[in-house]
Amino acid sequence: MSVQSLPGMLRFGSDDDPFKVEFDRRIGHYSMTNNHYHIQHELFYLFSGERKYFVKDRIYHIRAGDLVIVNSNALHKTSELDKPNYERIVVYYDPSFFDGFTAEEKQLLQTPFIHNHPLIRFNLQERLYVESLMFSLMNEIIEQPPGYTLHIRNMAVELLLYTARTILRRGSQADDEPSPVQDKITDIVRHINQHYGEPLQLEAIARKFFISKSHLSRVFKHITGFGFAEYVNITRVREAERLLRDRDLSVTAVSEACGFESLTHFGKVFKMISGLPPRDYRKSRR
Repeated sequence: MSVQSLPGMLRFGSDDDPFKVEFDRRIGHYSMTNNHYHIQHELFYLFSGERKYFVKDRIYHIRAGDLVIVNSNALHKTSELDKPNYERIVVYYDPSFFDGFTAEEKQLLQTPFIHNHPLIRFNLQERLYVESLMFSLMNEIIEQPPGYTLHIRNMAVELLLYTARTILRRGSQADDEPSPVQDKITDIVRHINQHYGEPLQLEAIARKFFISKSHLSRVFKHITGFGFAEYVNITRVREAERLLRDRDLSVTAVSEACGFESLTHFGKVFKMISGLPPRDYRKSRR
């Protein structure tokens, strides 16, 4: 099997399953338009093409043969470079996926998601092995022989195991050297992530990081794929979701803790991003 012989789209599983698989062949220019984070862990592998991938606080230039690792609830977004057309596969692992393993096995399989470097650049030998696992998995989705769901699960486990072993074998690796502008935007993103409960006005942040307001607005969008205010709101809402799920704070207290200027503004932004008002979100998660 080759990637060219695959249909343009393959799907296995749903958001309610312990894991799911998506393969897409996208023709033309494409960038994600929605704000994207989810409870599932994610492995994103690029078969062909080139992409920009923003993960947590940095942008990565990914090429064919690269694997991007996205932890649960990490903000991420893929967008186009100058070159159109790409083929990718994404495997999503719900936290419940790891429940059937021993503590030692669970710790090993979760290694990719606690690693500090979201990008793995496989060499040719590694790439051929990883793609053989993925082709085996996708062939089962297409053919559906007896026991195919078990085989798909085994391949999903093997992919995690191989990724974990690769990380442990290589140790810490430096990613592609970022530009000075990318470094500055990374510092600003990290500042937002750490100080979301405080006022975060574009003009004040520009002064703090010695960059003009207009330039910051432009390069922030270019590098991360998010507008400045959009990213601040997403970061605040993501933390608000966590507090509504895990804590017994009032909605007003959650709003204040996450830096919203008023309860009305909090409710409006929260519903726009999460799809539910804060109180309804809390009820749906308990």
